[in-house]
Amino acid sequence: MLIINYEDCTGCKLCVNNCPFGALMYEDGRVQVSELCTLCGACANVCRKNAIHIERKQASTEELSRYKGVFVWVELEERDDRMEPRKVAYELLGKGRALADKLGQELIAIVIGDEKASGYEALGQFGADRVILCQHELLADYSTDGFANVMCALIAQKKPAVVLYGATPHGRDFAPRVAARLKLGLTADCTGLDIDADGQLVQTRPAFGGNIMASIITPYSRPQTSTVRPNVFAALKPDPDRKVVIENFPVTLKKAAIRTRVVERKYFDSDGQESIEDARVIVAGGRGCQKAANLELLREVAGKLGGVLAGTRAIVEQGWIPHTLQVGQSGTTVGPDLYIAVGISGAIQHIVGMSTSKTIIAINKDPDAPIFKTADLGIVGDGLEILPILSRMIESKK
Repeated sequence: MLIINYEDCTGCKLCVNNCPFGALMYEDGRVQVSELCTLCGACANVCRKNAIHIERKQASTEELSRYKGVFVWVELEERDDRMEPRKVAYELLGKGRALADKLGQELIAIVIGDEKASGYEALGQFGADRVILCQHELLADYSTDGFANVMCALIAQKKPAVVLYGATPHGRDFAPRVAARLKLGLTADCTGLDIDADGQLVQTRPAFGGNIMASIITPYSRPQTSTVRPNVFAALKPDPDRKVVIENFPVTLKKAAIRTRVVERKYFDSDGQESIEDARVIVAGGRGCQKAANLELLREVAGKLGGVLAGTRAIVEQGWIPHTLQVGQSGTTVGPDLYIAVGISGAIQHIVGMSTSKTIIAINKDPDAPIFKTADLGIVGDGLEILPILSRMIESKK
């Protein structure tokens, strides 16, 4: 229920101008609320006098049972002047399909953007039963206000049981805003998702610096929401015979409701290498590489294998590599076909970020280094002596 404290209200009409659905009107000297209100919270956020509040009751078991379906937010990225799904969206659809099957419900992909959005027609091949398309010219670029307004309205109308977001920079901004507006539970950076015997979403994530794994449920509100790191789950193999239903969701947005805009884009120099998030081969260095100059040897081997250089938080803090190349809990989660760890001891914060790699090779002087417990192949020795040998072997095989 939307509650307006008229004693504190000054009649500034800021809430009326910012309501994305035209649900508020100023009549007879008071703000009036119509049936168009979705309780998205946009008005409460902009009220300077805190005169607007949303009262949400704890849902009963009967009310919770009305929430059906698994939503996956399909984040888009620019490719050749088109906006297409990011890799993490396909990974979430793969996991979402398993969750929806356990619940006996639909898997629904949510696409938010403008007319440049594309690629959503094929989402059915990756597990989606339906695609809900939310298009508007003000959604061309990601904005917290615009996307949150649309998602809150969508959730209020469709009542999903579960909503999943990728733990990307935008996802980490977007999901908490929606959860805060709708008073929902949110578990961030999940590494595991399952449905228990009571139909609850069990959300597993590292806690206390990665020293324990916490399993979290949200029993008193719906939907249950989670962000999931890229490269944690595998995407399904596309099934070209699988069809999808596309539904257009009507979006009404006002420019005044979006408080930010993109004024400039700057691209970081990654020395011409691809993102570590998408790389098939990664050669990563740790403190055991001794100095920044020695990373050139790792970069050389990575190049010969068609891969990229990465590293640990320790060498990022030393200034040897930029944060964009950091693997780990406070960096990027990766899942390449081959991960070579050189001079990396294997702290749990780093392991969390690369343990889903298909093949892990560890090179370390210390035979008791924790990294060997995760590695498929361990080499005890100095990586700076072993890598030149490996480089020559690769060259000879070519």
